[in-house]
Amino acid sequence: MLTSQVFDTTGSPALVSVPNDSDGNEVYTYNFPFTTRAQWKARLPKETLPLPSPVPYVVIHHSYTPAACYYSEECCQSMRSMQNFHMNDRGWWDIGYHFAVGSDGTAYEGRGWGILGAHALHFNNVSVGICLIGDWTNAVPPVRQLKTAQALIAAGVDRGYIKSDYKLVGHRQVRQTECPGDALFKEIQNWKHYSPFPASVDDLPEVIQLGK
Repeated sequence: MLTSQVFDTTGSPALVSVPNDSDGNEVYTYNFPFTTRAQWKARLPKETLPLPSPVPYVVIHHSYTPAACYYSEECCQSMRSMQNFHMNDRGWWDIGYHFAVGSDGTAYEGRGWGILGAHALHFNNVSVGICLIGDWTNAVPPVRQLKTAQALIAAGVDRGYIKSDYKLVGHRQVRQTECPGDALFKEIQNWKHYSPFPASVDDLPEVIQLGK
């Protein structure tokens, strides 16, 4: 069982229990707002596979669409929209990302810790994928969105899901795509663990691709 920190209507922090089957009865406390799959009314995954942890990479994405969301209800709808697109249109087992972060400063649980994602082909087996909801081609996400993304990564390190010496990359470094948008990609190059390698998909070694 996880315990994550959310904020009540007064702006004060409040604790909520978050089930996580991979951790047994261990209790965690997040220092940022967190919304579980149950809270955003996620569909059940068609299937899951474990992700070997800790992973050496974190991959940053933007959603492009849906657009940036600034309120909980709006962001929950964005999560359902992305999950439906990934499952119905792309035929994946679930929403592709491990987590998403809204412009409301809340982290939204996607596949979650310890589950193989479907966010970066040929790189899923060695990474956690975090999507910053919105189109960040021409504008940088709000500070609270960036801070929560960074805090979420730090939590993954603390929990043993991400290596302490992990490398942070943008989606475009491991896939032919403009994701995570020019502005956000430039921003994450200032983050402590950013790695310029791999510079493109051509730098990737052969990796056995599992799951969807």
